[in-house]
Parts: sequence; C-alpha cells; structure tokens
Amino acid sequence: MSDIATPRVLFVPGYGNSGPRHWQTLWEQARPDAARAELGNWDRPKRAGWVARLDAAISASPAPVILVAHSLGCITAAWWVAQHGQSYGWPIAGALLVAPPDCEREEGCRFDTFRGLPNVFLPFPSIVVASRSDPYAEFSWASFLARSWGSFLVDAGDCGHINADSGIGDWPFGARLLDRLIFAAQDRERPHVESRQHCAAL
Repeated sequence: MSDIATPRVLFVPGYGNSGPRHWQTLWEQARPDAARAELGNWDRPKRAGWVARLDAAISASPAPVILVAHSLGCITAAWWVAQHGQSYGWPIAGALLVAPPDCEREEGCRFDTFRGLPNVFLPFPSIVVASRSDPYAEFSWASFLARSWGSFLVDAGDCGHINADSGIGDWPFGARLLDRLIFAAQDRERPHVESRQHCAAL
C-alpha cells in the first residue's frame, strides 16, 4: 500500500509485548502496511514512556494510522489522545482496541502508573473487543470503557485475554473487524461483520 491516503496499521502490544503465536504478531507478518510501536520496557511499563514512544511511532507514519492495540496498549492509546488530541481522522484514522485491562481495581499493581483513566472521547472510529472470561477485566468494565470512549463494543464470548493462550490462532474474526475500520477510514462500503459472539473460529 503505497498511496499516502491509505491508512497504515500500527500495532500497539500490551504488557510483555506480543510473542510469536500472538495474533498481533501473525497479522504484522502478513501485512505489508503494518508496523509495531516499540514501547520498550515491556515488563516494567511506565505510562509516560509508553505514551511518548507511541507518539513517536504515530508521528513517524507518512499516512494516517489504524491502531491495533491489545491489553495495556489500549489504555496507552487513550492516554495518547488525552495528552495530544487530534482533528478527526488524522493522525489516527481508527482503532481496534482488544481486551483493555482494568488498571483501577487494585492498588500497587504493575500497571499502577496507568491508573486514573483520562476522560476522553476518541476522535476516530473505534471498536472495543472484550471477553466474558478475561482475567484482567470484567466485561462490564470493558463495556464502560466503550461507552466512555464512544467505541462500538464487540462481545468475544469466553475468550480469555484474547491472546495466544486463548487458542485463537490468527483470529480471523478480529482481522475482519480491522478490515471494517480500514474501509471506514477510506470512506468505502464496510464489509459485513456478524453480530453474534465470536472467539476462536469462523
């Protein structure tokens, strides 16, 4: 995809980065339009550093980006919006926000610097995908975030943390949600996505 008007895909992993079996990594390997935000300190995340590195990755793109964030990467994206803001559609054209964790539910946790969520309405099309069996957040929390952010909420069913351990492979349903965002960003007709619950397979 060489057209400057075509959005690029920017992967934003969560805690520990995304390993070789994670759907983010599999998608990145399959897409010529993709890059990964190198947030650093993957096992000792700090909000200020992660937001700054995400900003650098966004700024380095010659075209609008579609964020594909997982777990703590979703919260990092929200903090980026709170700190930097943007006009509608630039530099972020859309976001797929998968399995956002609840950083608020215990004091002194490893995500402590991400506590105190900013009050932001995301100025781009966004989809929050949440699992009913995520050990890092209740589904009600993800639903609250989706409403707060102005995002469309997708119920993934019993899918754990929607990661490599969930057994979803390259997660084809998620890839179709990404296609939906890319088409929306390009003002094209959106491909159909079924409304029923999805997890490992279609």
